[in-house]
Amino acid sequence: MRNRYFGRLAFVFGLAAAVPAFAADVPAAMPDDNLNAVLWDQTSVEAQANALGAYALARIRLDEALADKNWTAAPVEQTGNYQDFPPAIILDVDDTVLNTSPYQAHNITAGTSFTPDSWTKYVNAQQDKPIPGAVDFTQYAASKGVKVFYVTNRTADEEKPTVEEMKRFGFPMGDNVDTFLSAKEQPDWGSAKGTRRAFIAKNYRILLMFGDNFGDFTDDYKGTVEERQKVFEANSAHFGHDWIAIANPTYGSFESAPYKGDYKLPPEKQRQLKQDALKPWDGK
Repeated sequence: MRNRYFGRLAFVFGLAAAVPAFAADVPAAMPDDNLNAVLWDQTSVEAQANALGAYALARIRLDEALADKNWTAAPVEQTGNYQDFPPAIILDVDDTVLNTSPYQAHNITAGTSFTPDSWTKYVNAQQDKPIPGAVDFTQYAASKGVKVFYVTNRTADEEKPTVEEMKRFGFPMGDNVDTFLSAKEQPDWGSAKGTRRAFIAKNYRILLMFGDNFGDFTDDYKGTVEERQKVFEANSAHFGHDWIAIANPTYGSFESAPYKGDYKLPPEKQRQLKQDALKPWDGK
């Protein structure tokens, strides 16, 4: 997703939002509900283990996909005779290959929240770390002749520092092919990623897709909790097969589903609707 924060930025400018939007950068009026999620993301061995397991599975799936010319991870976008196209994989960037928890932690400790300016400042500071297993896996894919594409909702203005950082970590960056496809790089490249997947599918057979947000796999990621569940069930066979999800409890389209993406609601109302979406034990 993310599509990192493009959805929030899009909302600020009146575009379609893909991830939760928050109020201006002002002191929080209540304890930050993101504390445990960011603590898990930034400090837990369980988070590391989850990511390593996902990328270890991806190696197995990649080898299977290379051996099966009919294999594609993009059944919607991959049309026509694609069997002899060169192979490719698609990865989201934020919290799929780069861990952005320092930004989340800053907002918790400073009592602030997301703003486009503070996010761009963070991107320029290059404070990310690689998600465990991501560098080794992408290098393995490249060694097999697979083109590694990054489909991200970081903006074109944020591309240069991001690519610099990823090169420093050792992520393969495509040589003479532009493999970093940022939001709004072309007019129809909005927060939904289907047009960029289709762009890649014109010339490559897409073997695997990776993300931490439902929108990294399908453009039908919005809607209520129940609507999203329906779409998930229709696509559940992909997960662990050709769609590899990286756990991220800190942000994503899941968070806005209980309040139906109505970012104009006050934070207290958004929080109440999220709490109402829980299914608690009755205590008896």
